[in-house]
Amino acid sequence: MSSAPTIPPRRGRLWAEISIVLALSLGASAIYSIVSITNRLTRTESLSQQTATLNSSLSSRPTFDLIYQILGITFDLAPVALVAFLLWNASKPRLSRLGIDFTRPARDGLWGIVLALAIGIPGIAVYLGGRALGVTVNVVPAALDQYWWTVPVLLLSALRAGITEEVIVIGYLYARLGDLGWGRWQIIISTAVLRGTYHLYQGIGAFIGNVAMGLLFGWLYTRYRRVLPLVIAHTLIDAAIFVGYGWALGAFPALFGATE
Repeated sequence: MSSAPTIPPRRGRLWAEISIVLALSLGASAIYSIVSITNRLTRTESLSQQTATLNSSLSSRPTFDLIYQILGITFDLAPVALVAFLLWNASKPRLSRLGIDFTRPARDGLWGIVLALAIGIPGIAVYLGGRALGVTVNVVPAALDQYWWTVPVLLLSALRAGITEEVIVIGYLYARLGDLGWGRWQIIISTAVLRGTYHLYQGIGAFIGNVAMGLLFGWLYTRYRRVLPLVIAHTLIDAAIFVGYGWALGAFPALFGATE
């Protein structure tokens, strides 16, 4: 006996679902970023003189710092579990509506590496340009003390960002906005703006760079319907930034606001 076809939720319920998912994840980050950039722009010092710190220490005690870091990463992935639950298919592939099927890991991995290189290098140029123009804050990607667990935690933080952003902003929103009848470019542009907005706390340059990244990722997803290459690319970019920050700080101290 065949199962009945899946009926998408009504429009009101869909909007409520989207609002809840975003309120628990990147929508909340976008609101905080808008408040943050407003705060920054109304200060006496320019954006280029201000600092945004990522991956900071959560406790002066190493063991508890590690515990807090792991807890933060784990609970930040809860909205990803939620959207997987909401869009779970009764038949295989279970997560196909999120663009995930694990059928081509080697190809997805290769495309992820290519994308990371294609986006990472121009991304550095956008950051440097933003700093030179005074529209980007000094971003400190990692401010953790050096312990045996520092690099693993930074890599997990990069993975968290890659999974959370790409599964929710690309996989989930593209599915649900499509259910609402939105057109291809309407979805691509709106989600790219969302991606830029929750990075506004880093300055105007970060907004522009992430909107551009969102447009590229969105176009690729609507063409190939695969999220894993985007997750891999995002994770690799963030991992290189988070882990490589210590080296970059020593090699280019003026760029990161360090003094002799």
